[in-house]
Amino acid sequence: MPKIKKLLDEYALSHQNPTNILIHKIFVPLIVFSLIGLLLAIPEISGLKPVYLVVFLVGIYYWLLSKKYFLIAFPAILSMLGLNIFIMQYINIFYFSFVVFIISWILQFYGHKIEGRSPSFLKDLQFLLIGPLWVLKSLFKIKD
Repeated sequence: MPKIKKLLDEYALSHQNPTNILIHKIFVPLIVFSLIGLLLAIPEISGLKPVYLVVFLVGIYYWLLSKKYFLIAFPAILSMLGLNIFIMQYINIFYFSFVVFIISWILQFYGHKIEGRSPSFLKDLQFLLIGPLWVLKSLFKIKD
């Protein structure tokens, strides 16, 4: 069984309640979006914005995990980066992203309270990167 299937199946175990699933479908993308905004707010270090390094490393992780998921996830991440760059021309991206990030995480934990199960990432941090793929799998009806 491919590693991606094992990870997605394990992630799904703590996401069975319809309300929790809906919360995740809305707020996992908002967490990714706001995290990109928070990283974008960090000044350049040695001429490089940390957000670009993180996006690149996440892209490598997704590529190594599954080319199919990479081809869906990476354009979505780049779109979120572009939207954040656009938004930061008009508002303070740090404060906006911080508020979205905090509210989204509060609702994620509320979803897990409803579910009655702990978030997967408390067991293994790589599930923080699997959550967005699980949402994409559901939205795009991806077959393993």
